[in-house]
Amino acid sequence: MDLNLDILRIEDEFIITHCIVQNLSSEFVFGHSVLDGLMLCKEGVMCDDEDRYRICICNTCMSSLCVHHIPRLSLANNLYHGQLPSEFSDLTWIEEMVCAIFCATAHVTRLFQSQDSATPHVMYGNTCAHGMNVVSTASVLPRTPADINDALSVVFIGNQNFDPARIYSLFHVRKTKIRCFLAFLKRHNWLYQSMEIDSS
Repeated sequence: MDLNLDILRIEDEFIITHCIVQNLSSEFVFGHSVLDGLMLCKEGVMCDDEDRYRICICNTCMSSLCVHHIPRLSLANNLYHGQLPSEFSDLTWIEEMVCAIFCATAHVTRLFQSQDSATPHVMYGNTCAHGMNVVSTASVLPRTPADINDALSVVFIGNQNFDPARIYSLFHVRKTKIRCFLAFLKRHNWLYQSMEIDSS
């Protein structure tokens, strides 16, 4: 079967210079001259003990490749979002919202107090993200608390007075972490290159 994998080759200069070569140089390197440089998900490329390579391709993507078209859901179709360094692995979802250019979801959090007398200070619950029209596009980041309040609702359910200190980590916002994250995005994400960052 004739597959034109070259149409998946990375050619975006911004990604090459800002996202790949700096700390992520092995992102699209697979150890094979035919595959190196192709925008493939590493989990879908396998190599056995005899150095034979196998690529997992879904039927939809296979159909596109057979007619020399870039698959609609492939990374090469402007869907590559990069990889975050480990220092940002602990970002809270509130911190991500503060740094987002577009606000397209409203979050409703329901928290229940424990009914077990042995663990009176334990709370459990869930957060649901509800899609909505893009209500705001930021021109300056980070977003202010007033910006986030409109897209966030918290419901507390229990028979005791609520102590805000008990959910400190759930809605935790660290100024230093946000400042570093925005600096990283400004260097590595073209959407943020012209974004004004408010250091105050």
